[in-house]
Amino acid sequence: MYQARERGYGESMAVHPTKEEVAGRRAFRSVADLPEAPDAAWVGVNRHLTIQVINALAERGAAGAVCYAGGFLETGAYDQEGSRLQSELIAAAGQMPIIGPNCYGLINYADGALLWPDHHGGERLPDGGRGVAIVTQSSSIAINLSMQKRGLPIAFLMAAGNQAQIGLSEIALAMIEDGRVTALGLHIEGFDSVSGFEKLAARARELKKPIVAIKVGRSEQAKQATLSHTASLAGSDAASDAFLRRLGIARIDSIPGFLETLKLLHSTGPLPGYRISSMSCSGGEASLMADAAQGRDVYFPSLTDQHRALMRKAFGPMVALANPLDYNTYMDEQSVITNAFTTMVSGGFDYNFLVLDIPRLDRCPDARQWGAKGLNAFELALKANMTQGAMVSTMPENLPEEYTAGLMARGIAPLFGIPEAMDAAQGAAFIGEVWRQPQAHSVDTAAAGPLRGERVTLDEAEAKARLIKAGLPVPKGGSASSAKEAFGLSRELGYPVALKALGVAHKSEVGAVRLNLNDAEAVTRAAQDLLPLGSGLYVERMVRNGVAELIVGFTRDPMFGAVMTLGTGGVMVELLRDSVTLLLPATREDIEEALHGLKLYPLLEGYRGRPKADVNSAVDAIAGIADFVAKNAGEIEELDINPLIVCAQGNGAWIADALLVVRHMNGAKNG
Repeated sequence: MYQARERGYGESMAVHPTKEEVAGRRAFRSVADLPEAPDAAWVGVNRHLTIQVINALAERGAAGAVCYAGGFLETGAYDQEGSRLQSELIAAAGQMPIIGPNCYGLINYADGALLWPDHHGGERLPDGGRGVAIVTQSSSIAINLSMQKRGLPIAFLMAAGNQAQIGLSEIALAMIEDGRVTALGLHIEGFDSVSGFEKLAARARELKKPIVAIKVGRSEQAKQATLSHTASLAGSDAASDAFLRRLGIARIDSIPGFLETLKLLHSTGPLPGYRISSMSCSGGEASLMADAAQGRDVYFPSLTDQHRALMRKAFGPMVALANPLDYNTYMDEQSVITNAFTTMVSGGFDYNFLVLDIPRLDRCPDARQWGAKGLNAFELALKANMTQGAMVSTMPENLPEEYTAGLMARGIAPLFGIPEAMDAAQGAAFIGEVWRQPQAHSVDTAAAGPLRGERVTLDEAEAKARLIKAGLPVPKGGSASSAKEAFGLSRELGYPVALKALGVAHKSEVGAVRLNLNDAEAVTRAAQDLLPLGSGLYVERMVRNGVAELIVGFTRDPMFGAVMTLGTGGVMVELLRDSVTLLLPATREDIEEALHGLKLYPLLEGYRGRPKADVNSAVDAIAGIADFVAKNAGEIEELDINPLIVCAQGNGAWIADALLVVRHMNGAKNG
C-alpha cells in the first residue's frame, strides 16, 4: 500500500484484524467487511492464514490475488505439510486466479498499478509508450531487474513464484497480448508446461513479439537451488536448451546480456541475419569487437572489393579498411563523416555497431557534445541504407542512462558493453532465423516421466534383434556360446568379423571386443579370451569403408520425454564432447542441421581429400532409430548406439553396437 500510495499506482483498501489503518488507509476487519469486491488482492499473511484469506476473497467475488507467503510445495522435500497446503490453497481459490505462492506479485508500468510489497526502481511508461514485459520465478531477481540503469523501458514486471495455479507460460501469454508490449523476457527456473510454452512461442511469433530467456540449471548446484525454490521440473539442461531453440526463444546466460538483448529487440526486433559491422575511432576498440564475435554465430564479414573501393574514396588513404573498422579521427566535417559512415553501412550488413563511450559528465565539461558528429552521421547512414544499428559503449558506466531514450528515438539502440552487445545481436539474429523457418512440431512427451517395472538391460544380441525387427541397418551377426560356435558363425558370415563379449555395457573399457578377425585361428583365440568376460559371444560381419563414427543416444527426461543426443562417437566420445541434443519428433531437416553443427562434419564432407560419407543413409538411420524409440516410448528407458558407422557414399550407415535398457512389468515387456 505504501508503494501504491507513494507512486500513485492505483487505489487500495486494507484489511487487518486489529489495526484501524494501514499506510494511511482505513483498515477493515475482514474481507467480508470490504465495501466492494477488490479487482485484485495482495495477501501477506502466513501460509495457514493465506488459505483462509484466499477462500474469503473467492467467496467475496474478488477478481484475483497474489499469495506472498512461502512454505508450500517448494518446501516439499523438507516439509511434508507444504504439498498438502498447496492443494488446499488451490481448492480455496476455486475459479479465482491466484499468482504464487512464494512471490511478490506484479508491477504494471503501462497503467500505473501494482501489487508489490517492496521497493522497485522502474518508471511508469508515458502515455502511448511501449516497453518489454518480464516474468521471473524469483522475486529478488524481479526487484534487481527493476533497478536497471540501462534505459530499458518496462511495461510489466511480474514474479510467478511456485506457480500453484497459474504457470509462467500462461502469465507470459497474457502479457504479450497487450499492444504496449514489444518483447518478452523470461527468467526460468523450471518449465510449468511443455504445451504451455509451445502455445506462448507460437503466439509470440504471430504477434511478432520476440522472447529472450535466462534458463538456470546448467550446474548441479543451480538445479538443487531451483528445486528448493520453486518445486518446478527443470529438466536436463541439454533438453531445456534444445526446447528453447526449438521454440525460437533466445537463451542468454547473464542478466546484463538478457537486458541488452531485450533492449535491442524492443528497439529493432529480430535481425535478418548474422552479418554485422562495426565502426570505432580506435584500433583497440575494433580489436575488442572482433574478439567478442569469436565463437559466436554473429560474425564480421570481410569487405568485398567493390565495397572496399567505395570506402577508399570516402575515407581517404589514411584509414586501414577492414571490418571491424578503425576510422581514426582524421575527418572533421559533418558531411565528410556522414558520407564515410553511409558508405561503410552500405555493405549490406544485417546489423551495424558504432562504438562510442561518453566521458564522465561530472568531470568533463564538454562531455554532452562528445561524439555528436559521429552519432549524427551514424543515424543518417542507417536511414540512408534503410538498415538498423546500435551505439555500443565498451563499459556500461560509459553510457549514461539519460542518453538512452534520445538514442532510441533516433532509431539507434543504446547497448551497454561489448560482450552484451554481441549477446544481443546473436539472440536477435537467432530469433529471426527461426521465425523464417516453418514452425516446429509439438514435442512428443509420451516418454516423459519415469517408467514402472523392473529395469532390464538387454545384451547386444537382444538389442540388435529388436532393431533388426524395426528395419534398422544392423550388420549380419549372431550369438555363440563357445569358441566352436563362434568359428562356425564367422565362416557363415564371411571374414573379416568382429567378436564381442555379451553382457558387457562398455566393451572397449574392459577389452571385450576384437575387430578385423580374418581367419579361424584369430576367431578361436579371441573367443577363448572373451568368454570369461561376459555371458556369451556375439559374432558380426565387419563394416567396411567406414568414414566416421557417430553416437546416437536416447534418455528419458521428466519434462520433455525422449531426448536424443547425436554426436561424434567411438571410444573417445566423452573426451571429445562433440554433440547436439534434439527433442522428438525430429525431422530429417533437424537431423541434417544437427550433423552440420558437429565438429566432425567436415570429415563427413570428405575432409582433405578423404572419401565423402553416405550422409543420406546416416540421416535415414538416425531418423529410423528415433522412430523406433517413439513407437516404444512406454518401454524404453535408455538406448545408446555407439558407434553408428557412416561409410563412404553408397555403402550406407550401420549400427555397430547397441545398449538398450527397458522396463518390464512382472517379467513381461510393456505393451
